[in-house]
Amino acid sequence: MIAATVAGSIAACGGGEDSPVSPLPVQPPAATTGHSPRPPSASPPSAAPSAPGPPSAAPSAPGPSSAVPPVRRSPPAAPPTTDAGRTPPATRSPSAPPGTCYGAVRYDLVLAENELALLRSLCFATGGMLRIIGIGPGEVSVDREDLVSRSYEAGVVDIRFVRPGTVDVLIPQGGTTHTVTVVVR
Repeated sequence: MIAATVAGSIAACGGGEDSPVSPLPVQPPAATTGHSPRPPSASPPSAAPSAPGPPSAAPSAPGPSSAVPPVRRSPPAAPPTTDAGRTPPATRSPSAPPGTCYGAVRYDLVLAENELALLRSLCFATGGMLRIIGIGPGEVSVDREDLVSRSYEAGVVDIRFVRPGTVDVLIPQGGTTHTVTVVVR
């Protein structure tokens, strides 16, 4: 019963006795996704198989009777250009290096686990929230009330940044008031 099932599966996949099977060369993926361990220009180690023969014979290129098709690569896409034919320069944010601004996310700041002297600034998109955990009511203050919406409950202060701008958040810890500057985009 199992042998019939396996034989039926092999025949359905084109692996019957009448169709010859040969090993395929190792090929890089057709569409590169940016996390390939080998650059697309590098040739795989088994791309040029050698023909069987005497040990003293030099490897030969596959002939017309070879079952291994040649590897074809498409040329890489050209970078975008402007009307003048130049590649446009990369744009940088004036307030922060690329990749340092959070989106409209919640950032949890646990005071018992973090040293506030090391946290100088943050960047959020409009709608982002700074959650300060482990502080008493009325201890956290901001310099721009018009840019935030604040709430307090059970030792947790939530500061939602509702408009673009720069807000200084003042947080007391260990007898010192620390200022965290938050840029809101």
